[in-house]
Amino acid sequence: MSEFWLISAPGDKENLQALERMNTVTSKSNLSYNTKFMIPDFKVGTLDSLVGLSDELGKLDAFAESLIRRMAQSVVEVMEDAKGMAQENLLANGGLKEKMKCLKIDLTSFVTHFEWDMAKYPAKQPLVSVVDTVAKQLAQIETDLKSRMASYNTLKTNLENLERKSMGNLFTRTLSDIVSKEDFVLDSEYLITLLVIVPKQSYTQWQKTYESLSDMVVPRSTKLIAEDNEGGLFTVTLFRKVIDDFKTKAKENKFTVREYYYDEKEIKREREEMSRLLSDKKQQYGPLLRWLKVNFSEAFIAWIHIKALRVFVESVLRYGLPVNFQAVLLQPKKSSTKRLREVLNSVFRHLDQVAAASILDVGVRGDPWAAAQQPGLLSLRLLPHRPQSP
Repeated sequence: MSEFWLISAPGDKENLQALERMNTVTSKSNLSYNTKFMIPDFKVGTLDSLVGLSDELGKLDAFAESLIRRMAQSVVEVMEDAKGMAQENLLANGGLKEKMKCLKIDLTSFVTHFEWDMAKYPAKQPLVSVVDTVAKQLAQIETDLKSRMASYNTLKTNLENLERKSMGNLFTRTLSDIVSKEDFVLDSEYLITLLVIVPKQSYTQWQKTYESLSDMVVPRSTKLIAEDNEGGLFTVTLFRKVIDDFKTKAKENKFTVREYYYDEKEIKREREEMSRLLSDKKQQYGPLLRWLKVNFSEAFIAWIHIKALRVFVESVLRYGLPVNFQAVLLQPKKSSTKRLREVLNSVFRHLDQVAAASILDVGVRGDPWAAAQQPGLLSLRLLPHRPQSP
């Protein structure tokens, strides 16, 4: 999403003319794309209550931004192999015209065509109630996000742990997907089948010597059943009484007996667990992604409404009563931010006389304009966001 600056100037004749000059200069010099940012007339209440709301809205603004970034990152994590398409799923519902509320539009279009949602956040309610409604909505989304992502990540971790078992070399990986019942002598009182890992360069030596590593090794009982880059997994059948002697002689010849006992029930359990986790992940994927898309939209829309509330509250505190100000949304062109600041500084320099020396900066993050660069002009900066790949 693009970067935006949201500014507010007093609505008297002199400052409306200043806004027109700003629009003319920025348009001719191609510094920014400017649109009016319409904010409804709220019930102001007392100035003391506005001071309290100013602090609360600052915190709520930061919380909302953090939440939508986490949600966007969650979309990337859930989409995994298709994470390159995550940006296409980060959209907002409606916002252009009432008849188009059901449409999904890109975030930039939503911001540039912002309209206050009277149905969701009635402007006739006291400001405190409106802010409380937005705060509760975002808090609920965060609670649900934590719960849903915790459940999904637990499932994903369990699946990755199982998948990891089937990776690695023959010394560490699970063998349940390699061996079969036919590879073993089972249910014998005297005989047992062992699995031995033999280095690739020692295959010939193994074939020549395995029968003589100990007494009571069954002749021609070895079989190669799996290989990796380092060696092969061979079976060998012998009498139980010579197991220890065979292991000792095998080690002396750099053959490694892999401790493994064929358990059909355990193998079946592992395979069923893998199938269940894969199925559960597939079942959760669709609903979770849909929930993330819907609630990312809800959180983003709420965030822009918070921006509008902040502009209103800060403008009243800055410019006083009766309420009379004009908010403008600026979308700076690339590499023009320095020149744009100079234009704003020049056009609105006269506000120093009425705005006092203390400048209230409601920037989202960092220091968008230093105090010396924004003489009396209320400014708020909406930064672009791109989810990061893990």
